[in-house]
Amino acid sequence: MPQFAQRIYDMEGSAKIIRALFGMMGDPNIISLGGGAPASEGLPVEEVRQICAEVLTRDKRGVEALQYGSVLGVPDLRQAVADVLLAPKGLKADLDEIIIVNGGLETMNLLCQVYIDPGDVILVESPTFVHCVEIFEMFQAKCVAVQCDDYGMVMEDLEAKIKEYHPKFIYVIPTFQNPTGKTLPAGRRQKVAELGSRYDVIVLEDDPYQELRYSGEALKPIKCYDKTGHTVYANSFSKIFSPGSRLGFCYASKEIVTRLFDAKTATNSHTSNFGQVVCAEYFKRGLFPAHLEKICAIHRERRDVMMAALEKYMPEGTKWVHPDGGLFTWVELPGGIDTGKLLPEANAAGIHYIAGAGFFVEGGGAGSNAMRVSFGNVTPEKIEIAVQRLAELVKSKL
Repeated sequence: MPQFAQRIYDMEGSAKIIRALFGMMGDPNIISLGGGAPASEGLPVEEVRQICAEVLTRDKRGVEALQYGSVLGVPDLRQAVADVLLAPKGLKADLDEIIIVNGGLETMNLLCQVYIDPGDVILVESPTFVHCVEIFEMFQAKCVAVQCDDYGMVMEDLEAKIKEYHPKFIYVIPTFQNPTGKTLPAGRRQKVAELGSRYDVIVLEDDPYQELRYSGEALKPIKCYDKTGHTVYANSFSKIFSPGSRLGFCYASKEIVTRLFDAKTATNSHTSNFGQVVCAEYFKRGLFPAHLEKICAIHRERRDVMMAALEKYMPEGTKWVHPDGGLFTWVELPGGIDTGKLLPEANAAGIHYIAGAGFFVEGGGAGSNAMRVSFGNVTPEKIEIAVQRLAELVKSKL
């Protein structure tokens, strides 16, 4: 058997975590607090069935859905992105500044194809989203951690790391961050955009949870403060429409989108027209506002149940983030308990989470006492059971 490419070995650590995550999501004997899926109860199954029945005929949009299409994406879906998802945030986008991609992650992949050479540095939060680390490592980039506090990236450390490492990207999840659930304040968002412009660094703003807000005040994206085109805004339809549709979008300067266009033609030509047509019709028919209200209500209840269960069952000294939205909280255990070593016992007890250490690119034991816990696709009843079991296990180790 020929030798695998070096990139496969470079990404092995993060790939192992992702492999385990998807493996546990399908186990019926496990209450998985590990995955990042939204509530199945909120998926618009009936609405999509109706759209398909009405639209996918030869005299309507059936041929468009099944034929080759635009590399940038179906025009009316890009229009929905501009009008419904960007304009209310203060972002005024031309259609040729928007490209529809295969899920939120493809933006990261395409941007790496366009910018990253082996050995280039990408600055990431500490901790950060391990799935994107997997992508960055696949392109043989070096991920360098930026110090974070209770509100996200520390600006002084970010600027110091920019000066020291001369990175190609700053990768940041400013709203309900994955894995912690924290939200970057407005002043820091403005500062990130300014630093990207000042030092000629791409700011890759990953914002898939922005719409899932259950409390607190909405904040402008980092992209709103970008005056030079250095910020690339990546988002997804996975949390607000359907993860199975594998639809996302990227909003960037025309110069960058032109290069993403070329990378996409070399990767998969264009995103599935079938899913795009259905999603476009979903927005055009005005179904999104009521749907968003529904899924926020579902996830708000689950967030609240998770917070109450942690308060009720977890031992003294346990810390956790109370997120204003999104799908995750970040739990830190007392007593020096290693969540990686605890995980097999948790699985045996019918619970799964993601051990914290895998989210820290700096290693050295960072996050070994922490875990990412998701409440998105877990019913309130199962959240209560899972947290109670987990707390009993933790207490037994103290």
